[in-house]
Amino acid sequence: MTKLVALFNKYRSIIAYLFWGVVTTVVNIAVFQFLSSGAHWNYQLANVIAWFLSVLVAYFTNKVWVFGSHYSTVKAFVKEFFLFYFYRGLTLIVDVIIMYVGVTLMGFDSPIQQLIVKIIDNVVVVIANYVFSKWLIFHDNRDIAEK
Repeated sequence: MTKLVALFNKYRSIIAYLFWGVVTTVVNIAVFQFLSSGAHWNYQLANVIAWFLSVLVAYFTNKVWVFGSHYSTVKAFVKEFFLFYFYRGLTLIVDVIIMYVGVTLMGFDSPIQQLIVKIIDNVVVVIANYVFSKWLIFHDNRDIAEK
């Protein structure tokens, strides 16, 4: 049991990141489905709004439960928030490019092929988001928490 607890503690942030990543993905899909299918909005507008809201959920869950980020000023909060959205915006571009290359350029356009491209895309995006969050966004604020 002690080894299990030690193993959990060693990988706590990765486990939390994966859990909250699933929650964020569900928010993204649910908002997209509601706006696109339920409210009959343009799918691109629905996708951008779903992305924005899911990234907002990701920001607060990553901040509090994954990386335990703390800041002492409004300026620090705004900087962290801006960096989070900036780097997530970069991975949104990566997402669009991977899907375009896989589906349009390479012709993986059947439903199962698109799913495979989307799974590969999500793996790349999740890894990139984790790296950006751990080393570029929430990194500076850990120093504040330790003081």
